[in-house]
Amino acid sequence: MSENRLNAYHIMWLFVFFDLPVTTKKEMKEAALFRKNLMKNGFIMLQYSVYIRHCGSYESQTVHVKRVKSFLPETGMVSILSVTDKQYGDIVNYWGKEKKKLATAPLQLELF
Repeated sequence: MSENRLNAYHIMWLFVFFDLPVTTKKEMKEAALFRKNLMKNGFIMLQYSVYIRHCGSYESQTVHVKRVKSFLPETGMVSILSVTDKQYGDIVNYWGKEKKKLATAPLQLELF
């Protein structure tokens, strides 16, 4: 059972992308509250409107998707993308002209 939980196809990553209006004070407050709620729920900022969270299982991922849905702002667009740990490991990052592949293991897997 524990081997199944650490399988790279069962561990999930959640990406939350959003484009929220911030033209009024109310909209600015709602956008700030949305970002704070993401961080309270274990998401970290990858870019200003892109947050990411590690989930140890599909069940955990489902719970966090429901939580994000529960504090969606009234206006704007929010997208949630789920990828497996295997897919996440295939991300290629570019800094300048040199190609570098991100070679870090998820924090939970480094403990073993």
